[in-house]
Amino acid sequence: MDVKNLSSNWKKLQGSIKKESASSLSTKRKNPDSVDENGVVKKRKSESTAAKRTFDQTRITKKRKRMPENSSSQTDDGAKEAAGQSTSRRSSMSASRTETKTAKANEGRSKTAEIGKYIAMDCEMVGVGPNPDSASVLARVSIVNYNGEQIYDSFVRPKEMVTDWRTHVSGILPKHMVDARTLEHVQKEVTEILDGRILVGHALSNDLYALMLSHPKRDIRDTSKHVPYRKVAGGGSPRLKVLASEFLGLNIQDGAHSSVEDAKATMLLYRRDKDVFEREHAKKWPARVAVEKTADSEGDKKKKKKKKKTRKR
Repeated sequence: MDVKNLSSNWKKLQGSIKKESASSLSTKRKNPDSVDENGVVKKRKSESTAAKRTFDQTRITKKRKRMPENSSSQTDDGAKEAAGQSTSRRSSMSASRTETKTAKANEGRSKTAEIGKYIAMDCEMVGVGPNPDSASVLARVSIVNYNGEQIYDSFVRPKEMVTDWRTHVSGILPKHMVDARTLEHVQKEVTEILDGRILVGHALSNDLYALMLSHPKRDIRDTSKHVPYRKVAGGGSPRLKVLASEFLGLNIQDGAHSSVEDAKATMLLYRRDKDVFEREHAKKWPARVAVEKTADSEGDKKKKKKKKKTRKR
């Protein structure tokens, strides 16, 4: 056996095997679609992600089709309306605050509030003399109209020496007397307000006595004498605080009293049962009937007034 020929054939065989292996390797290592020409691996879009995006796009398209063309204008109108409502609420709140601010203590006659036919009054007293528990004088008077607006409020300077200010009940302090009005001044202003009007109050006889004024009983509506309200006190005179809590749901007179607050509560009690008030009142004070004077009646009166002729002697 020729060793040289064997070695040359062997070399040829080895060379052909290497070529085949190289070609197979080049075939296996062929760049996939995910690899670019530079050998950088491309990111594959997963089928699930693509499907999800397609679904989202479909939903957006459907939603746009469903929405009306004027939806944006409707939204703007709704926003404007809501803004208008909030503005109106704020304005009403500010208006109510302004009304509260304009009603000042010791203001006297209000320059803005109208009086009207119905008014409610309440007074605060202080103790004087050696026995202040039983001797009282006027220290404040407040009047409100039918709507509860303050139309008059004034501190009144007592003429006697005050021995008990009763601050825990009356809310009156010595400092309030610095700008207080005289009793005569208050009497004049209150008389002008009361003239020809229906006066509402609670135990009004005490307030009128302190003011040293009178008012026709026909024109008085007293909540302390109203029969349905007296049932709360077992037929007696009920307290204003109890009536306000029982019939109005209001908590008043917690600590020091306020004559303005009490007058407002009294007017609310009257308005709550106004029809019954008026029916009861009509029984005691029937409506006045105006009698028309006739020519015959006037002639008869003239005949009666003729002097008798005296006989001459």
